[in-house]
Amino acid sequence: MKFIVIGITDQSNPWFPPEVMEIIQQGKVFSGGKRHHEIVAPLLPSDATWIDITVPLDDVFEQYKLKANSQKPTAPFIVFASGDPLFFGFANTIKRKMPDAEIVVYATFNSLQMLAHRLVMPYHDMHIVSLTGRPWQEFDKALIEHTEKIGILTDKEHTPAAIAQRMIDYGYRWYQMHVGEHLGNPTEEKVSTLTLEEAIQKTFAHPNCVIIEANSQQLTAKSYFGIPDNEFTLLDGRERMITKMPIRLLTLQALDLPKKKVLWDIGFCTGSISIEAKLQFPHLQIESFEIRPECEAIIQENARHFCTPGINIHMGDFLETDISVLSKPDAVFIGGHGGKLKEIMKKVLTVLTPDGCIVMNSVKAPKVTTDSHQLWDEACQELGLIQESSMRIIIDEHHPIEILKCKR
Repeated sequence: MKFIVIGITDQSNPWFPPEVMEIIQQGKVFSGGKRHHEIVAPLLPSDATWIDITVPLDDVFEQYKLKANSQKPTAPFIVFASGDPLFFGFANTIKRKMPDAEIVVYATFNSLQMLAHRLVMPYHDMHIVSLTGRPWQEFDKALIEHTEKIGILTDKEHTPAAIAQRMIDYGYRWYQMHVGEHLGNPTEEKVSTLTLEEAIQKTFAHPNCVIIEANSQQLTAKSYFGIPDNEFTLLDGRERMITKMPIRLLTLQALDLPKKKVLWDIGFCTGSISIEAKLQFPHLQIESFEIRPECEAIIQENARHFCTPGINIHMGDFLETDISVLSKPDAVFIGGHGGKLKEIMKKVLTVLTPDGCIVMNSVKAPKVTTDSHQLWDEACQELGLIQESSMRIIIDEHHPIEILKCKR
């Protein structure tokens, strides 16, 4: 099968070079979104067949296959797509769905390029994030890394106002926002430059795109390598209910997070492990679990204080939580187990990736009736897990702590 993918803007009377016009005039089967059809309909042959690109995309590609099988010789499918079809575009989808298909691309400027052109803004140093049908993760990563210029592809959920609100919620107030609406449409195009506070008050026409840029003179967020313990909001003000900073960093080292993708923090309490991990390794997807309801407000307060978006919080008993819908972890930290360590580890093993690891810190306290290290040893033996060498450390006047690690 052959696809000719033609990039277009939102201009109601598009212009194409002679080579592309000849392809359109000789075409038989065309495809694109409903808006694309409205734009190019006057240019299509009278006997043209049109296939709408709508979700689910599997149905669209099934139509392509049926059409290809019904016509001999097979005519190329001429697909219209917004901007550059290889820039988070439909040509990439064809390559993924039909890797053997022949693809020819005729691109035009993508929306972020057009917005930069309108602003006369150099964009060679712009970091691109797509939120079109995607979660916040890559955007959160760019913020945590203090990226100075970010181009954002939006959708009807991740609107400019929603983006601005998220940035304000997590303390990223030193950016200004540029919004381009209906770029390429001479009658509806609009470009605005706003503060984040102004952006959350507005409703923007769709389609739109966003560029945010930092005022480097106001870039005030702290950078940490080991967050001071006294900066966290604690559970009932109890200092012992937090993983101390040196232990925290050694725990992250044991989890081998530079090589991991998904971290589960079971028993997060104040959220210190989750927050430190996200700040040091912004690429991580973090799922955090806690049974004590009062801890939800605490982790949210700490995440906002340390400008740390992107931690997914799950409240309730871990053993009763539906984990089948979550991304499988390749790193798991058990910060609390309530005497049910073996049961928790057994449940974790149902989803842990083959190269995943589990880490726990065991406190050697004389008044503790349940020896967590003994529970760990018993669980590892019963579940057939391989233990790595533990690390023993003492911080100030506190009792010795052992950092325990196991794998399959």
